Amino acid sequence: MSISDRASAGVYKDEGIPALKEWLKSAIAAPQWRDETRLIADEQALIESTLCELVDVKGCSLVLTTGGTGPARRDVTPEATLAVADKVMPGFGEQMRAVSLKYVPTAILSRQVAVIRKNSLIINLPGQPKAIRETLDGVFAAVPYCVDLIGGPYIETNDAVVKAFRPKSASRPK
Repeated sequence: MSISDRASAGVYKDEGIPALKEWLKSAIAAPQWRDETRLIADEQALIESTLCELVDVKGCSLVLTTGGTGPARRDVTPEATLAVADKVMPGFGEQMRAVSLKYVPTAILSRQVAVIRKNSLIINLPGQPKAIRETLDGVFAAVPYCVDLIGGPYIETNDAVVKAFRPKSASRPK
């Protein structure tokens, strides 16, 4: 899900969704995954209802958002994400900022969060394609096991892109 006033209004082309799809296509080894994409404006109520639709209606086990995580007045993705959360997963936000700080000092301005809603992990990512890839490279190793723990499907990764970490007792033979 990409969140941008201007891209959703057609002022410019959204680059978040293509970056997410490209990274996921290379990283997820199992062919059973499907995507549900949304391009919406920076409106908290709309973000909340779209997150609820993706989890509650569409049954998505993993929801990745791009954009709307900065300090600007219209950046409300974290607030919307927290509003629909059952549990907050602070380690993801901490790690995303730590990864981004290796590239840009303004990463301290990021307010990315990750939460659990029902059987879904929702992660807020930055909006720029380069930052999306860097962030996913830095945190995705923990995503498959988290999805396992909340009752989602077993996600196999392409080890050349990202090697999922699971305790030996939770790993399946390939």
